[in-house]
Amino acid sequence: METDSPASLIDLERYPILDLASAAARKLTRHCLEQLDRSGACELPGFLTPQAVELLVREGDQLSALAYHSAATGTAYLEIPDASWPEDHPRKIFDHTSVGVIAYDQFPATSLLRRLYEWEPLMDFIGAALSKERLYRYADPFGALNLAVMGDGERLHWHFDQTDFVTSIALRAADRGGDFEYVPLIRSAADENYQHVKRVLLGSDDSVVRVPMHPGTLLLFEGRNSIHRVTPIAGRTTRLVALLAYDTKPGTRSNKLLQRARYGREA
Repeated sequence: METDSPASLIDLERYPILDLASAAARKLTRHCLEQLDRSGACELPGFLTPQAVELLVREGDQLSALAYHSAATGTAYLEIPDASWPEDHPRKIFDHTSVGVIAYDQFPATSLLRRLYEWEPLMDFIGAALSKERLYRYADPFGALNLAVMGDGERLHWHFDQTDFVTSIALRAADRGGDFEYVPLIRSAADENYQHVKRVLLGSDDSVVRVPMHPGTLLLFEGRNSIHRVTPIAGRTTRLVALLAYDTKPGTRSNKLLQRARYGREA
């Protein structure tokens, strides 16, 4: 196997994703589905080898000067609240978010992270792990693949995703902070569960699950109904997390408003 091929980046003995029809792969995908059904998240620690993490961190550091850093204030619902809501309603509780992002079109064709994202066996495995018949890579020239670069003082506020699932790979932890926290399946299509959400937003809830940063971990997360955040970063070391965007339909792109907010430009 080529030492810089996408397959060489993954611990294939622990995660046998090349033959999804094999008994070992079927056991792995069942494990993922059980985790997702139970908590809306599936952690696969050590998915990347330590050598792969080292290579991708080096690549991320070389690209980090290109990151677009944005800061915004918003609600957990990522929308402008209706004025009719009471002032203390969860849909009107604002918080701060700040993050740096390297966009898909900033990764050169030789990028190992880009080659991993564009590698069909990885997309096929993620589809099987999510029990999706077929996945497609995003058609967005900026949002298909991102590297989140978060430095001292940056954080992501509590929010729900507007997509069904997110795939991320942890590459480097910050000196302090930068943990991923979430409350599993706090709401549903039938029940917004506003009282519980409000307790979380006000910091008075004990149902929060903390996922410490472990480089090399692949995380599948269904964030539409599980509120989540990244705790504030502290220290000189930047937190690096790759975000791989897939959808169950082809041609998915971000709208121009989101592109301007996240990348400082539009396509």
